[in-house]
Amino acid sequence: MDPILERYQALEDKVAAYTPNLDTKRLFDAFTYADTEHHGQLRKSGEPYIIHPLAVADIVADLGLDVDSVIAALLHDCIEDTDATHEEIAKKFGKSVAELVEGVTKLTRVQYVSKEEEQMENLRKMLMAMAHDIRVILIKICDRLHNMRTMEYQSPRKQREKSLETMEIYAPLAHRLGMQKLKWELEDLSLRYLDPVGYKEIEEEMSARSAAHEEFLASIQLRIQQRMEQEGIRCKVYGRVKHTYSIYRKMFAQNKTLDEIFDLYAFRVIVDDIPECYNVLGCIHDMFKPVLGRFKDYIGTPKPNMYQSLHTTVIGREGIPFEVQIRTWEMHQTAEYGIAAHWKYKQGMANKKLGSEVDFEWVRKLLESQQDTDAEEFVRTLKVDMFSDEVFVFTPNGDVKSLPAGATPIDFAYNIHSAVGNSMVGARVNGRMVPYDTHLKNGDIVEVLTSKAAKGPSRDWLKIAKSNEARNKIRQWFKRERREENIATGRALFESELKHAKIPLSSITAEDVLPSILRKVRFGTLDELYASIGYGGTTAVKSVARIKDELLRLGRLKAEKAAASSRTTAESVIVPGTAAPVDVSQLKGSNKHTDSGIIVEGLGNCLVKFAKCCTPVPGDPVIGFITRGYGVSVHRADCPNAAPENRKPEEAARWVKVSWVEGSLPSYQTSLELSAKDRDGLTLDVAMALSSAKVKVSALSARSMPDGYASVSVVLEVKDREELSSVINKLNNIQGVYQVVRASGK
Repeated sequence: MDPILERYQALEDKVAAYTPNLDTKRLFDAFTYADTEHHGQLRKSGEPYIIHPLAVADIVADLGLDVDSVIAALLHDCIEDTDATHEEIAKKFGKSVAELVEGVTKLTRVQYVSKEEEQMENLRKMLMAMAHDIRVILIKICDRLHNMRTMEYQSPRKQREKSLETMEIYAPLAHRLGMQKLKWELEDLSLRYLDPVGYKEIEEEMSARSAAHEEFLASIQLRIQQRMEQEGIRCKVYGRVKHTYSIYRKMFAQNKTLDEIFDLYAFRVIVDDIPECYNVLGCIHDMFKPVLGRFKDYIGTPKPNMYQSLHTTVIGREGIPFEVQIRTWEMHQTAEYGIAAHWKYKQGMANKKLGSEVDFEWVRKLLESQQDTDAEEFVRTLKVDMFSDEVFVFTPNGDVKSLPAGATPIDFAYNIHSAVGNSMVGARVNGRMVPYDTHLKNGDIVEVLTSKAAKGPSRDWLKIAKSNEARNKIRQWFKRERREENIATGRALFESELKHAKIPLSSITAEDVLPSILRKVRFGTLDELYASIGYGGTTAVKSVARIKDELLRLGRLKAEKAAASSRTTAESVIVPGTAAPVDVSQLKGSNKHTDSGIIVEGLGNCLVKFAKCCTPVPGDPVIGFITRGYGVSVHRADCPNAAPENRKPEEAARWVKVSWVEGSLPSYQTSLELSAKDRDGLTLDVAMALSSAKVKVSALSARSMPDGYASVSVVLEVKDREELSSVINKLNNIQGVYQVVRASGK
């Protein structure tokens, strides 16, 4: 049989092993289509090009991905390197396959420039954002893995470029997706070309010690296996030497020799369930001496990329330390294949104890939302939207900039520098001139055109810009550069809003008013207020609303002062002295009522106040008491403080008859005390009852009693006793309320 057909047949058998009812004709059609399209093309090795798509598809199948992913892997270079089109692939193999191929093609076209770590992280985020379907990333990683496996046929410059890309972009992506097996191989292959001397040195030293390594691994593995059999624990035990890049990083980054590497060896014990993991841990610590501070429980607290395992470092024979990892089969598949394990080992992903870090929150949500779906459905609906609120674009120099979704060239310009934004006169996206309000897309190359003759930003830019950074920088420019214009603009807006609120400008510019107004709006002068409104620092609507409140407050203060002044004469009539008894007979005259709605017998135009101990309202029988300096205090007739037996003989002449004025009266403040069974929502029910009664409430407080009851105090305003009785009836109807009484004198 033809070697290429043999490789295809092996691929088909691999996919059929985990795919029930595989449509072998569709898979074979994809292979023949790719073979035909790539006919005549050769790889650098001299092999037919179809070898590469077959190899990528084989890696994809190793991950256990769905059939569409395998077909997309076979076709992944067709749009890029042949005459095949998106429409043609969609027609032959379905829309899903075509979108996967298109997605991989888009990622292939991205140009990388090696920069600092922040740049690389933005680039990785951009790739994730561009790949709406997670399978695109997985196929691209598999593509890169096979390219790295065959990198020996490329030029030294190409080898280094691709290895650096792999180390900075694809290995971290594989790690983020939890695909440790692929990550390790990518790192080792990259190191081979990035530091061939260091790589060769480690490989040779490890090769020289291989016999000793094998003997040590076998002996420890046997001891652990035998102990687990004694304990009746079903498990699989195997050991390995750490991969080359891991050793390299510790040797060269930490300046250590191979003998100083603490955990050169690693053993895995794989069991059936979580309780067994902890049983095995106990056995391991019994067999070998654990190293203090080297135990990590990633089962109880998983890593953000879904990794779970128990890690412990122990001292073995001859004082050699080694690491033991203990996990279940489900955890093992997740550790090896990450998110890709879902397709092949679905149960391994049905774990709710996943990480919560922001970078991986999307993985957790995806998996939790798809736990009850079958693998095919999961694949069909799986989308990557963790960066939906960001867009990643390139500068002409290849730097990646992260901007809010919906960002425009204005946001891009101010992200680079304020001076660039202020001098912008136009923008190109992917080489074409575009309007300022163009929404940027992932992967766009944006160029800002500037001019020294630019007049600065337009006010309309504030509406176009998406980022707060851009808007703030635009406002700062207007604040600094256009003060006179801002003052004129702001004044016009302010006076227009004053007119709308029916407030004359003269009412706020008066000498006795303006300082209070400026303090209220937090500006030193009116021009500063106008300037702020002009450049957008504040709004005319907000400023006028604050001024209106302040004018009302000042009006109330003025009225109170005027009332107090008019009462001075009356008070001196009522209380001519501070200690001598008051001769009320001298004050007898016509009965006149005060503004409070009270008639004081024999006195007119006198100061009247209502006693706070009993808070009388119209309809209550009342009596007055001439106070020293505060006019006539009005009590309810049943107030204990006004009871005849409590009156002092020397003050008998100060008790006077008072009565209510008939007709329409203002509201009066009074107090109620509620006793009720303590429960949740009691205060809310009281408030709702008062609201339905349509009375103004000045104060409402509640306190719990030790005996399980509660006391609620209410201060409210009513027109008369009849309205108060209606309110009391509503309160009595509240569940748990057993008594409502008016406050009495104390």
